[in-house]
Amino acid sequence: MSYRAVPLAALLVGLNPPADTVIEAIALDGFAAQLPFDLLTNTDPAKAVAWLAVEPVDTPWPRLPSKTFSAGPFYVVWTGLSAATIRSEQWPYQLKRLESQPSPVARWPALDVDPALPATDPNRAGLALFVTQCLPCHTLNGAGASAVGPDLNRPMNPTQYMTRDGLHALIRNPKSVRTWPAQQMDGFTPDQMSDREIDLIIGYLTHMAARRKDNP
Repeated sequence: MSYRAVPLAALLVGLNPPADTVIEAIALDGFAAQLPFDLLTNTDPAKAVAWLAVEPVDTPWPRLPSKTFSAGPFYVVWTGLSAATIRSEQWPYQLKRLESQPSPVARWPALDVDPALPATDPNRAGLALFVTQCLPCHTLNGAGASAVGPDLNRPMNPTQYMTRDGLHALIRNPKSVRTWPAQQMDGFTPDQMSDREIDLIIGYLTHMAARRKDNP
């Protein structure tokens, strides 16, 4: 595909937010990706460069695979030598708006791990992956901007009613575990998330089961 697009860095000129600011990319179906401001404003092609693709009214884009709609009206796409490092959920499509927001953990402290954990604790890496790959669709402890999928800690954490192998399989390919007509989650291929990364998310969920909160 080729796109008519505007560099996101150009759209964000003049916005001088705090260092931990994200741009929340909100889609028509409620998907809400938390995109780091520094990532979106990079213009060095040796790294990843973000663009806002605009679907032309007179020549609409083709339907997405297995969908009944296109990626329009707006779609965040990436170029540059490091475009392959951009996570699958950082390519949001069918966008309706972009909003400047505090970092997810500052905005929703209920997402955070035990502050006593050292900086190198795997659960902190699991939190970072959860924010990027899971928070666009799910909430946790009621924290998050999307309700496409269920909350993953209330009323019960999935690590408390699924085996580790079963949960791993569900994240990798939901249809390998269960299917239903309204199923939306596609899962994550190995190039989108490695087995180790899925294990880090499961570790984070296990940790958060003991940190269930009634309010975000």
